[in-house]
Amino acid sequence: MTRTSIIALVLFVAAVGYLLSFSTNGTRHLQAGVYQLLSPFLHTGSGLQKQITSVRSGLKSLEQLEAENNALRVENRSLRATNEALRDVEHEVNRLRHALNYRERASFKLVPAEVITRDASTWWRTVTINRGKADALDTDMPVVTDEGLVGKTTTVSENIAIVLLVSDENCRVAANVEGSREQGIVTGERVAGALAPPLNLNFLSKQANLQPGQKVYTSGVGGVFPAGLLIGTVKSFRVRELDGQAQLTPAVDLAKLEDVFVVIGRK
Repeated sequence: MTRTSIIALVLFVAAVGYLLSFSTNGTRHLQAGVYQLLSPFLHTGSGLQKQITSVRSGLKSLEQLEAENNALRVENRSLRATNEALRDVEHEVNRLRHALNYRERASFKLVPAEVITRDASTWWRTVTINRGKADALDTDMPVVTDEGLVGKTTTVSENIAIVLLVSDENCRVAANVEGSREQGIVTGERVAGALAPPLNLNFLSKQANLQPGQKVYTSGVGGVFPAGLLIGTVKSFRVRELDGQAQLTPAVDLAKLEDVFVVIGRK
């Protein structure tokens, strides 16, 4: 055994003997002193444990908040979808209400029809509707909406009919201009890729000098279109070599047709 080990053993035995010689009160005083020395570390450990517990509780709260946030996001998406659906329903109801009001106040007998197809091969110049001879339709009948003139029927079968739109260059409509004695013929203009091309009012006098915003109506000449149907409004006017010409903005958005009426006579 080394000298260092002998000295350590002697000191340990002496310390044990010293502790054993204490009375009960002495032992308590010694324990109190030891606890006093250790108390800062004990408090630190207790505080650390509380902090760990607090962090764990905080993490749990964050998980709960994230779950609640996700639930709110799902609910918000659902509410937006419902709100959008309600707006669509409101738009549909308003559209049908306007159409019904127009049908009731119109001086013509109107057959309601729905656009079921469009003929892209002619650049949207014709549409097919779900009414035909079984609904008293025939060729060369005016087709309108509550906003104005759409075109006329051409090919008519038992349950469907093809409508030649007013924007087609083959659909010619006799027209007059409000606030003037000017009359002319409205025809479509072929513009590649245009779903709603402008209309041209030809054969006006050179002195017509039409102004933007003036309304153009069917004149009733020719027997196909009754007088008084709105065709469009003047966009611009120019003088050509032999006559005057006005470019019109159609009264009806022909690219967004959904429901139309076929005029089958007067009330």
